[in-house]
Amino acid sequence: MKPLSRLVTGTATALALILGTPAAQAFDLGAMTAEERAAFGAEVRAYLMQNPEVILEAVNLLEQQQAAHEANRDDALVAANLEELHNDGYSWVGGNPNGDITLVEFLDYRCGYCRKAAPEVAKLLQADGNIRLIVKEFPILGEGSVMASRFAVATKQVAGDEAYKQAHDALIEMGSELNEVSMRRLAEGLSLDADAILAAMDSEAVTEELRRTRALAQNLAISGTPTFVLGNQLLRGYLPADQLKIMVDEQREENS
Repeated sequence: MKPLSRLVTGTATALALILGTPAAQAFDLGAMTAEERAAFGAEVRAYLMQNPEVILEAVNLLEQQQAAHEANRDDALVAANLEELHNDGYSWVGGNPNGDITLVEFLDYRCGYCRKAAPEVAKLLQADGNIRLIVKEFPILGEGSVMASRFAVATKQVAGDEAYKQAHDALIEMGSELNEVSMRRLAEGLSLDADAILAAMDSEAVTEELRRTRALAQNLAISGTPTFVLGNQLLRGYLPADQLKIMVDEQREENS
């Protein structure tokens, strides 16, 4: 929420709090004359001017209520989509496939924060050793993003999970725009069948996998990358390894 919007909303909330007091409720505001309402409004304005901290208190209260509402909503969304998140039958699974904690990541290869998050996630997996990572291809930043995800998914379908991991890592690190020449070079550099992968990119199987992931993201109200799902929590945005580790430990404690 922008500062001006918070101020306006906070003022409205402060008024609601004032009007919700027993003293204010003793008045029937609807029965007041125009002059009485004007006088009452002047009194309220004078009170807020003399006690501006009330507005800040109302803003803080409103933000706490909104955060609690969003957390409860996210918990419900994750619970309703848990099977598709953890066992869709097509998403790449890394880390420890038998780990006691599952971390799901929605990513876009052109997303700067996804690139920033990649070494942090790798650091977390290496340090912990008992986390199951699921990668969801969620291209939202234009045609270049879609092309990169199609290449990654086609690589997995044509050459398997190990080849996908190699292509995934290369795409995360690639700074240049993708085109047929660069994709062919990438595939050949990984000793993969470039012709088969490029031919599969526009297949119905690749399209369906991306469609299902997009539908899942919509069901979860995910609109940005990276977004992580850990336990019943939706974690929106970049997080360093140490913060992720704290959340993983909390999830383990909650599960025990």
